[in-house]
Amino acid sequence: MADISAQLVKQLRDKTGVGFMECKKALVEANGDVAEAEVVLRKRGVSVAAKKAGREANEGLIEAYIHPGAKLGVLLELNCESDFVARTDQFQELARDIAMHVAATAPRFVRREEVDEAAMEKEREIQRARALAEGKPEKIVDKIVEGRMSKFYEEVVLLEQPFVKDNSKTVQDLLTETIAKLGENITVGRVVRYKIGEES
Repeated sequence: MADISAQLVKQLRDKTGVGFMECKKALVEANGDVAEAEVVLRKRGVSVAAKKAGREANEGLIEAYIHPGAKLGVLLELNCESDFVARTDQFQELARDIAMHVAATAPRFVRREEVDEAAMEKEREIQRARALAEGKPEKIVDKIVEGRMSKFYEEVVLLEQPFVKDNSKTVQDLLTETIAKLGENITVGRVVRYKIGEES
């Protein structure tokens, strides 16, 4: 087992925001490699987030973001389990980041389950016609359409979009990491994006 210094633990803790003991355990598991320990924590975070996903999230805040020039604005409801967590800097920063992300990317839905059948069918028809027009063989067109539907969800579903500040992770990954750090379930409630001259 690697000898883990307090300095190394602090370095990982500063990077991830995860508790001291969790950081130490991850560093032991990763033989003192900080980058590897980060991966260990992220994997654990996913399992921590999965355990918390079923818990009620009835607290939180409403974040209002107005883009410079005041022609674009977002109202975002971000939920958590307690008022204590809602008041933390990390939670408030998450709300700001997601609201700015919404302003930049204009998602039409928060989660995949909200995409209505009509929108999905219309997109499938468009992608099917596109694949056939490109001369793709009929027998593989359905597979191509399903692949392109994944891209469609990535474009219109908030939680599946690459996060604008770090496109190596999705908005859902960002939520999952924050759930692991704060120890509470966090969900995006409602989102409204307003732009001058555009229908909501």
